[in-house]
Amino acid sequence: MHDAIPTVTLPGGEDVPSLGFGTWMMGVDKSVAKVEIDTIRLALDLGMTVIDTAEMYGDGGAERIVGTALKDRREDAFLVSKVLPWNASYSGTIKACHASLDRLGTDHLDLYLLHWRGEYPLDDTVAAMEELKAAGRIRAWGVSNFDIGDMEELLEVADGKNCSVNQVLYNLSRRGIEFDLLPWCQEHGIPVMAYSPIEQGRILDNPELIHIAKAYQATPAQVALAFLLEREGVIPIPKTSSPRRLQENREAVDLDISEDDWARLDAAFPPPARKVPLEML
Repeated sequence: MHDAIPTVTLPGGEDVPSLGFGTWMMGVDKSVAKVEIDTIRLALDLGMTVIDTAEMYGDGGAERIVGTALKDRREDAFLVSKVLPWNASYSGTIKACHASLDRLGTDHLDLYLLHWRGEYPLDDTVAAMEELKAAGRIRAWGVSNFDIGDMEELLEVADGKNCSVNQVLYNLSRRGIEFDLLPWCQEHGIPVMAYSPIEQGRILDNPELIHIAKAYQATPAQVALAFLLEREGVIPIPKTSSPRRLQENREAVDLDISEDDWARLDAAFPPPARKVPLEML
């Protein structure tokens, strides 16, 4: 038996699992499409029902893969997609959302994000998000790759306070948001979705991380995920096409790391002592 996946409460009051599933780089290679589809469906079985995708991923290919995976299981998923900044005018956002819905084979998204800031005014994008919400095409909206200044500006926009999530790069080796952005989001009740939570595998050969993982009969990736799961209001969304690794990700919830070992991780991956510009991949 595994521990239940903890939940994070969105500003609208809905509870979602604090461990989700990312689809970056899916939908590119047709030869692995069945494996990707099966892995998404397994994620639902394991309770990792926050499924994150975007119109950018695989030039729409990831959305098609997700749509196929959810064909008979749409109500099991909390479905997230994103609009590219160059599509994020008022009319462009609405058009892009409808195109995403077509690729996903659904009539609504649970959450729709602005992928990162572009040339269009936030007022226009937010107004489109609110229009989509009123029309029932999305249930909530949020942003991605917004630093603290962007978030403060967003909340000054009409209806900007309806932002439900900020999705950013966050992992053991990218802790800059802990200085100001993460506390700000926590104070305002806006959850943080953490993409690339194991730095696409680049942190997994760290000797201290390996040493601590062995002490818990865990993998370095599981400890890296446990680090994020310890943070209030944070939802890591690891991507994998491997059923075995997906099972391992799920089991990260079971880890109970000691304070001494958290301190050792802090020494190996120091938290920020000053403002760090928001990093992106």
